[in-house]
Amino acid sequence: MLYQELIRRKRDGAPLRRDEIAALVQGMTDGSLSDAQLGAFAMAVVLNGMALPERVALTEAMRDSGDVLHWDKGPVLDKHSTGGIGDTVSLMLAPVLAACGAVVPMISGRGLGHTGGTLDKLEAIPGYTTAPDLALLRKVVGDVGCAIIGQTGQLAPADKRFYAVRDVTATVESLDLITASILSKKLAAGLDALVLDVKCGNGAFMADLAQADALAQALVAVSNGAGCRTTALITDMNTPLAPAAGNALEVALALDFLTGSAVPARLWEMTCALGAEGLVLAGLAPDAAHARAMVERALHSGRAAECFGQMVAALGGPRDLLERPASYLASAPVTVEVTAPQDGVIAGHDTRAIGMAVIALGGGRRQPSDRIDPRVGFSDIAPEGARVTRGSAIARVHAADDAAARRAAQAFQAACQIGASAPDRPLILRRVGSHG
Repeated sequence: MLYQELIRRKRDGAPLRRDEIAALVQGMTDGSLSDAQLGAFAMAVVLNGMALPERVALTEAMRDSGDVLHWDKGPVLDKHSTGGIGDTVSLMLAPVLAACGAVVPMISGRGLGHTGGTLDKLEAIPGYTTAPDLALLRKVVGDVGCAIIGQTGQLAPADKRFYAVRDVTATVESLDLITASILSKKLAAGLDALVLDVKCGNGAFMADLAQADALAQALVAVSNGAGCRTTALITDMNTPLAPAAGNALEVALALDFLTGSAVPARLWEMTCALGAEGLVLAGLAPDAAHARAMVERALHSGRAAECFGQMVAALGGPRDLLERPASYLASAPVTVEVTAPQDGVIAGHDTRAIGMAVIALGGGRRQPSDRIDPRVGFSDIAPEGARVTRGSAIARVHAADDAAARRAAQAFQAACQIGASAPDRPLILRRVGSHG
């Protein structure tokens, strides 16, 4: 099969058959499709798009380009978020779902752009390995019920090569290719069901509700088409989801959440909503009300916290992290309060700017090779709707030095909007898909 003929047909707007797409993906995997041809194919997709059968075929072929995991028990369930600020939900949700009877091999990612990454957060835990071999992954999931890890070279290798080419050919933004990239990695974990959190707002990649809805619709249709029961919640990201942003700070917050020491309202609602959605999809609960009650019991009983602690220990982290988090999570040498410049109400945040300020502190990457400082970021972020007075604290900066702390405090102050009132914004904007 001549790759250039397939590229020409897609360039001219013709649909490709399943076997033709499979041939292209095989070429990505074995190297017989050159980078130039792969870039040309990606651009042809950007210009002409793909119909749903093509999207499904591309996703399945990329999924099947490496190992596809199979599990002795189930149901196998996962969650994916498109990324935001203060989004620590994965750290709580994986053990919650496992405590409710699901098998959860959660394949997560690193920070992308201004958003934080689950793997970067977990690497703030000393000894925790985010890249176990498949034998260890199987053992941890079998023994504990969940494991949060990164993509290995054995899972969806075609995606890794395809993304590298897209990154340098201005073809990253294609909805078709974004969908295949996200889902090929997730589905390679052998999922029965998947719940998606598609963020929308000034701190999300999809700032516009119509864009977020288009992505959610695409992901749900393709994942269901590939045989994985899937729904999506479109959720608000116009303000940080939690009162912390920064890797070790978010881990500490997740531990407080799991143990019941501190439970921010928005984070609780998001965890319960996504957990309930997933449990119904997986057939572990008959409806959303029963599922939410299961999630709440897993948290209140301590079973989710116990599961998280077992996962951390099984993947190389400390066995007493839950009991002694301050002994293991590094703290920054400089902390500075950010104060309100006037009286009023927290009316909103430039959430993307807060994410960029974390990167400027060293808590994220400007280049893929950058090392992350897990200690830095913001804590004690005053939530939207909080009443403040001039000089009162609206956040706390954690920094490596005084100069960085001052710059971050100024950036946060500029990103925090104080007015007469706060907007009445729902956390969950829309649900896409159906159980079935």
